[in-house]
Amino acid sequence: MNVLVINAGSSSLKFQLLDVDTREVYAKGNCERIGIDGSFVGYESIAVEGKQKLDVPLPDHKTAASYVVDIVQATGKDFIGIGHRVVQGGWYFPESKIVTDESLGWVREVAPLAPLHNYAEADVIEICRELFPGKGNVVVADTSFHYNIPEKAHRYALPRDVVEKFHIRKYGAHGTSHRYIWRASKEFLGDDLHNLVSCHLGSGSSLAAIKDGHDMDTTMGLTPLDGLIMGTRCGTIDPATVCFLMREGGYTIDEVDTMMNKQSGLLALSGISSDSRDIEAGIANGDPNCKLAFDMFYYRTGQLIMEMAQSLQGFDAMAFSAGIGENSPTMRMGVAKELEWMGVKIDEEKNAIRSDEVREISTPDSKIRVLVVPTNEEYMIALDVAELLG
Repeated sequence: MNVLVINAGSSSLKFQLLDVDTREVYAKGNCERIGIDGSFVGYESIAVEGKQKLDVPLPDHKTAASYVVDIVQATGKDFIGIGHRVVQGGWYFPESKIVTDESLGWVREVAPLAPLHNYAEADVIEICRELFPGKGNVVVADTSFHYNIPEKAHRYALPRDVVEKFHIRKYGAHGTSHRYIWRASKEFLGDDLHNLVSCHLGSGSSLAAIKDGHDMDTTMGLTPLDGLIMGTRCGTIDPATVCFLMREGGYTIDEVDTMMNKQSGLLALSGISSDSRDIEAGIANGDPNCKLAFDMFYYRTGQLIMEMAQSLQGFDAMAFSAGIGENSPTMRMGVAKELEWMGVKIDEEKNAIRSDEVREISTPDSKIRVLVVPTNEEYMIALDVAELLG
């Protein structure tokens, strides 16, 4: 059963055509720099040999989607429907839903919570309905997995009328990834796993506390700014910092928003880059700011893992995933050392191995089992499409 998965960003459009039964991928790629000079389409397909790159103008998402149509049709594979990753589902998407005129309107209605993403995602859904008129579309919201966490975890201590009027609560993000991390970890550990701390660590990072497949808490909040230190996001800080910067520093709300989302995090701490690989190189060259950036990342991640553990009343395993979690042995070891006091131990040789498979990197005497789980959001989205349209 084949499904086309679309992941639209403000200036990008990723796609993947795959078989949910065999997990075979027939085509995948990314249309990058949409609306920006130097745009191109990079892709792989069973219809051609090797990686392909098309240096073509992409003035808008509709133009990018037309290239996706050509690439998908060249495979000769039909598909049952299209799954769309939507960053913010708000209060309308506690689970994935088939696209209708009404549900598409909901994606736009909650867009103020994720303006850089939802508007573009809604536009692409409309484009796909036009370009593939005979295919159903499904919204898979990143917030859905977190929607039913306990009220004590998702509610903010603000006046009730304000909370209800503006739908203010913890929504979280990366839910599709966390859902896959649980699924893969459970397949690997079987009956030994009930409570998992899922660690999605990339340029955007979040943790989730998962009990027997159900999310109990997560680190991102109303928006993806909350929680861990990230590539360019500051993570959790005193909320009065915003007021102070506006009142005493003369910053506008938009300037503070840009500062905290795009100019902070590892970029601000290291002073050189938001990319962990660059920071690792800086540490090797003796840069104290780079060392501080990683030390703070380890410390904060360890703290928030303990918050997740509290919501689970203890945990059996933790799983590293996403760009940094999957690919940086240094980061994994640094976080694990923050948790040595509670018996977390990583085998250095296992930690150094690179693989596309789920693997355990903890020592036999570690009190918590530590996994590395390459995430696969496209597969989870495709499964939802198959369930709703198949």
